[in-house]
Amino acid sequence: MKGKALRFLSGQAWKFGNNIDTDLIIPARYLNTSDPDELAKYAMLDADPDWVDKMKKGDFIVAGENFGCGSSREHAPIALKAAGVSAVIAKSFARIFYRNAINIGMPILESVEAAEEINEGDEMEVDLNNGIIRDLTSGKSYKAQPFPEFMQKIIKAGGLIHYLKRKVSR
Repeated sequence: MKGKALRFLSGQAWKFGNNIDTDLIIPARYLNTSDPDELAKYAMLDADPDWVDKMKKGDFIVAGENFGCGSSREHAPIALKAAGVSAVIAKSFARIFYRNAINIGMPILESVEAAEEINEGDEMEVDLNNGIIRDLTSGKSYKAQPFPEFMQKIIKAGGLIHYLKRKVSR
């Protein structure tokens, strides 16, 4: 895929635990809009009320098992992406969250070791093409399953809709 590579991502880690459900990612009381910028204001509000003010664009969420469980609302990955999260790294993801994240062009990576060993505040770098997660603070690297080429294209395009529009317009 030379020349078509996804970019390297870099930022700081924000740690969350197991079973972070879609109500913690974007509380249902704020689902009266589908505007990404408005949803971003409330991302992770019930998990950490100050998180959206502390995190910086490009930062990562590092979490435990079953991230994104609960209702199948696509607002959850939209809120995280709009808030500036570059990727979520977790031990595992709820399948519907996984698909919704890819559909909106937000990378998510499964790595038990990275989720267990990376600490909040660690500086990180992620190579999406090769599934390499680097904790620059500790100097350790972790392997996640790299995305298949078709998923890399969807993410690079900014999501499934953008990918399909480009494909149709050719």
